[in-house]
Amino acid sequence: MKAPYFIETLARNGDVLHRHQVAGLPIRLGRGYDNDFILDDAHAAPAHAVIEGGADGRLLLRDLGTKNGVVYRGKRHGSIELTGDTVIRMGHTSLRVRGADFPVPPELVDRTMHGWEGALPGLAGMLLIGIVALLTVWLGDTRPFQLSRYLQALAYGVAAGLVWGGMWAFANRLFGRHARLGRHLFIFGCGLAALAVYKIVSSMAAYAWSLEWLVRYGMHVAIALMAGMVYFHLGTVRPQRRRYFASSCALLALLGSGLTLVGNLQASGRVADQLYMPLLLPPEMRASPDRSVDEFMAEAAAMKVRIDAERLKHVEEERAAGE
Repeated sequence: MKAPYFIETLARNGDVLHRHQVAGLPIRLGRGYDNDFILDDAHAAPAHAVIEGGADGRLLLRDLGTKNGVVYRGKRHGSIELTGDTVIRMGHTSLRVRGADFPVPPELVDRTMHGWEGALPGLAGMLLIGIVALLTVWLGDTRPFQLSRYLQALAYGVAAGLVWGGMWAFANRLFGRHARLGRHLFIFGCGLAALAVYKIVSSMAAYAWSLEWLVRYGMHVAIALMAGMVYFHLGTVRPQRRRYFASSCALLALLGSGLTLVGNLQASGRVADQLYMPLLLPPEMRASPDRSVDEFMAEAAAMKVRIDAERLKHVEEERAAGE
């Protein structure tokens, strides 16, 4: 490790808060003003530690008999050899020392999409959230119009968006230096809009062409959309780890779908979310040909035969168990 030396103060997430250059050894560290590096930490001693050169040219940090000592990987050490990646704690301050010859990785490709930041994406996201909230109430409203119901839904939607986006913005600030609240609100709004559009379009298509699987397995599409929304949130926090986040979110989506199938099987004996297609839309939307009464009665008769056979089998099993 070659001079000059750089003492870095680190945040809990590993980001560098402050970097101080020292020309040569020894380097005295402590709270006192006569040190080469001053620790603004009430839990650090006035003369806390000293960094000296070892016999082989490496750096050695030595505790100067303090109450709280020098902590490395959760254990207190009287002295410790320093490399460029050795993070030690003195009091409540985390530090590491690097020389001028410490290698740094190549620059990262900027994938943060700076154009999708600020007030404009945030306002667009809030607009989408408000539209979805009002549309949801309107589609399910069967009572006389009352403005208070729509205003209440709008307030709940905006509040949910602010809480959700605020949580991700806090994580972004903690792990990525910038909050990017506007982009997180936009992601949440787009996710809600995608869920609403799928629900409306799938319901209409299922009713029009008798595509029951669109509504009977719609929960899996909702899980996939939620996983995609979480992926974009995580990609905003740490753009350089998008591949890892993509695989993790895909795995979580598969796990969620699997748990949904198991839960449906335990609850109803079937893997579908619903036993039938519970949609009541105007008859004019029907595009598939109508079924005749004879076809319906034939299917009902075949269903009766299957149900009677299952009932008879169940009775025989109970009788055998009683004997």
